[in-house]
Amino acid sequence: MQMPSSVSTRLQYQHKSLIDIIDGLSDEQIRMAVNPGKWSIFENIAHLQTYQHVFIHRIRRMLGEECPSFERYTAEADPLFHESCAKSSREIMQDLLTTRKEMSAGILSFAENDLNKTGIHPVFGKMNLVLWLNFFLLHEAHHLFTIFKLAAMQKKD
Repeated sequence: MQMPSSVSTRLQYQHKSLIDIIDGLSDEQIRMAVNPGKWSIFENIAHLQTYQHVFIHRIRRMLGEECPSFERYTAEADPLFHESCAKSSREIMQDLLTTRKEMSAGILSFAENDLNKTGIHPVFGKMNLVLWLNFFLLHEAHHLFTIFKLAAMQKKD
């Protein structure tokens, strides 16, 4: 199986739209809870940043084990997410961008047989690495859209 260009392109570039989306917002605006009880822009970014590390760990397990099974991930139960929420926006963005560059380079160098490796998602079942990448990218896109809406609300006011 080859890496579809739709996956490789999004893997390399999708996250960079975040920079344009939050451009012009102050750190105070980024951290402000626009919708009570819902994550702020910052918390959404911290989630994307920490989930990249979780996803890298999952990929390593898929490459090293025979079809590992994964628990459902929740940011609220992840100590790294809470640690990230205590950091600056700049630190979070830097880690997100640096980690993604390294992650993308690594994944794009995988052999075709690596892309056939599988893991079991608690909701979606057994998926090969390409499907896991699509899942990761769609999840990220969902949060980018959420951030887009929150940023628009901030800029409108």
